[in-house]
Formats: sequence, C-alpha cells, structure tokens
Amino acid sequence: MKVIQKKERQHYLEEHSISHLFSFSIEEYLEVHEYQRDEWIIQEGMRPDYLYYVIEGKAKIYLTYQNGKVSLINFINAHDYIGEMELLHEVYYTKGIQASTRTVCFAIPLRPLREQLLEDAKFLRELTKFLSMKATIMAAKYSQSLSFPLENRLADFILQTADGNLYKEKHVTVCDFLGVSYRHLLHVLAQFCEKGYLQKDEKRYRIEKREQLEELAGVLKNG
Repeated sequence: MKVIQKKERQHYLEEHSISHLFSFSIEEYLEVHEYQRDEWIIQEGMRPDYLYYVIEGKAKIYLTYQNGKVSLINFINAHDYIGEMELLHEVYYTKGIQASTRTVCFAIPLRPLREQLLEDAKFLRELTKFLSMKATIMAAKYSQSLSFPLENRLADFILQTADGNLYKEKHVTVCDFLGVSYRHLLHVLAQFCEKGYLQKDEKRYRIEKREQLEELAGVLKNG
C-alpha cells in the first residue's frame, strides 16, 4: 500500500471531492491510499483503522467458512465504501477485501472521527442510501442465477473482475460465485473464444470484443 501525498494528494481531493457527503470539514483528515492488484485492503478478521471510499479501481470481497473454504461473495467499485459495517457495529466479523486492479481510496481515520461520523446526519443519510443499494444489488445477484443463462452472467463477471482487458480469475472461484459446474463454465468460455470475444493466453484470457460482452451483461441490468 502506498500513501499518496502532496500535489498528487491535492489532485485527488480536488478531482474526486467528497466534502458534500459530510456536515463537517473532512478534507483535512483524508488520506489517499493506493493499492496494486491482489493487494489486501482489509485482511479478513482484522478490524480496519479506516473507513474507505473508493475513487478509482475495483476490489473483491472474500469470506472464509468454518470448513476452510474461501468464497468470493461480492464486488466493490468506484464510489463504494469499504469498512462501513465495521464503523456501524462495534462487533463485526470483517471480510477480506482484495484489490482486483490498481485501486485508489480516500481513507478516513476512524480513531479520531468515529463518534463524529456516527453523529453526522448528512453522512448517515448518504450511507443509508449506499447500504440500501448494496442490499438491492445482492438480492438481484441471487435472482439472476435462476433467471439468466450462464452466458450473460459470465460476461458480467468477466467485466467486473478484468484488469483492463486481462481476465484471469480461477475457474473454481467463478464456479462457486456463479453456481455452475466446472464443465459448463469451460464450455461457455470456449464459446466466447470461438466467437472472438476472448483470446486464451496460457492461464488467462484477453478481452478482444468488449462491446459484445457488455451487450450480454447488459441483459442483467435490463431484465
């Protein structure tokens, strides 16, 4: 993790200002943290020292079950919060958050600001909107597994997890997240390659026709 400072920090503060989300002056407290792909923003089971607001990049949420199985359970994108549940609940089992691309976040230190954040009606209204949307998206994900073919859901997954035009998620992770068999996943990936949407490059894939994948993924949003 890199802490961005001086002129570059000021650039992010001006370009991605979040001062309108708070009733008090937040900018003097903000740190700007940069994470590279596969770096952990929050380690599972460890309470974060910051509330994060993502301004660039993407991340993934992982959960380890009692039997040791690790599952991908959701995605984080720009304008999402990380650590909001830990802010709201003194006792909360923290999930693992891993950057899937270069990711830049505003980091709000919780030690000096926790009480002020929890008493800020303006911030809490905005946070409630975010949590409501997050719950709606999670519910839609589960209904999509029953309502849409794998082609549409896989296209959306590839776009969500790709780093630029490079896609290299483990097949077992994808099968678990989408609720499909290994064989079915390989069949649809092979179809995508035959149609020229993807090009296989050893253990990873390169997106060749993003527009076609976006069209397939768009069905989920319009359905």
